[in-house]
Amino acid sequence: MKQGFDHDKYISTQSAHIRERIAKFGGKLYLEFGGKLYDDNHAARVLPGFQPDSKLRMLLELKDQVEMVVVINADDIEKNKIRGDLGITYDRDVIRLIDVFRGFGLYVSSVVLTRFSGQSMAKAFSSRLEAMDIKVYHHYDIPGYPANIGYIVSDEGYGKNDFIETSRSLVVVTAPGPGSGKLATCMSQLYHEHKRGVKAGYAKFETFPVWNLPLNHPVNLAYEAATADLSDVNMIDPFHLEAYGQTTVNYNRDVEAFPVLVAMFERILGECPYKSPTDMGVNMVGSCILDDEACCEASRQEIVRRYYAALCDQKQGKADYNQILKLELLMKKANVTEDARRVVAPALEKAEQTGKPAAAMELPDGQIVTGKTSNLLGASAALLLNALKTLAGLDDALHLIAPEVIDPIQHLKVDHLGNRNPRLHTDEVLIALSICAATDPKAELAMEQLGKLRGCEVHSSVILSPVDEKIFKRLGVNITCQPRYKA
Repeated sequence: MKQGFDHDKYISTQSAHIRERIAKFGGKLYLEFGGKLYDDNHAARVLPGFQPDSKLRMLLELKDQVEMVVVINADDIEKNKIRGDLGITYDRDVIRLIDVFRGFGLYVSSVVLTRFSGQSMAKAFSSRLEAMDIKVYHHYDIPGYPANIGYIVSDEGYGKNDFIETSRSLVVVTAPGPGSGKLATCMSQLYHEHKRGVKAGYAKFETFPVWNLPLNHPVNLAYEAATADLSDVNMIDPFHLEAYGQTTVNYNRDVEAFPVLVAMFERILGECPYKSPTDMGVNMVGSCILDDEACCEASRQEIVRRYYAALCDQKQGKADYNQILKLELLMKKANVTEDARRVVAPALEKAEQTGKPAAAMELPDGQIVTGKTSNLLGASAALLLNALKTLAGLDDALHLIAPEVIDPIQHLKVDHLGNRNPRLHTDEVLIALSICAATDPKAELAMEQLGKLRGCEVHSSVILSPVDEKIFKRLGVNITCQPRYKA
């Protein structure tokens, strides 16, 4: 994919602005990280050149001042909400993030369960964290939020939330995904700090929407597509427009919550240091775009991928029709259709020709390869082998995996594990290929191509099995499927 974003410039400019914001507040700064702090694959997809871990690496420069607080919505635990890009539940991702942060030498002080109301799975998760010596705090629903400011900023509102004990000057509040309650957690902490006579400030490390790009710029529309299940919308920041006469883009939840933030700061400092939600964000993404059209095209593709994902979710009962309608509207605004995804037509054509499930992949050079269902391999497994052969410059007719390797695997699946389908999935194919690579130079050459699959596009004529979906995601492949089950 053509690079459209200057990663190094982003690191330097964003870091400089964060330091400025820290200096603005004397005692303590609560820094909300919008989006994903680690593995921000959405940003990497819509801004070619952006690195998924760039935010985390910036924090390492402030490692001795930073402590991490991870926030998760208790309802998301109860619903087993899945992080779409990794295929794991939010609660599992919290534990993964803690391990990642600690692995980088960052101090993780606690986990906060927001919207807690005694949910059974949330209580079990609390116990699990406490057994790992991780402090757990609980925040609750507040009636009238966010309109009833007088009630919210009181002992009956934020005052009922647990106070998070922190010890460092820069408290980074992050979460496994959107809708977790990061902003509310920060504001609750400001209230409690004020009650204790401690001066504290708030800022937001922002990525999307990009405040200085147009409202309907594809990069901003792709963010709306990513949060379609939350009913979030991008909007012109009315507070910024009134204060400065400048049109900027923000999103509805920050705009709605801004009066609460103003009331909080007025109680803490006597006045609010911010005149708008845009003011409170730190976001230099827009100034680091090198090739606008490359980012626009990447964002249009992301919107289409989100559309297919929602269609499959609806088929599986995990999304409603309103989400589909919203994504269709976003596709129209971005001037893109399903046909823009080049792998769809070849996958469907191969499926029609064979009468069985099929899949197609677009390789880094734009070449498209396909895979079909056979007696030995599922369509995804066949596609994976065909892609590796093409990247390695090997003959398409070459059999990378010897029959004497495949036969014992099928025997195990059918005769010992009770599986009716003898065909190999992608994980089994990779294991078989690795075995062959020990003695076959061509199989070894094919294995060496796996890293080149990252960022490639795949479409399946049917909803993938969990195993195949997981393997493709681990390889960094962008997957879409037709919203139909294998017959």
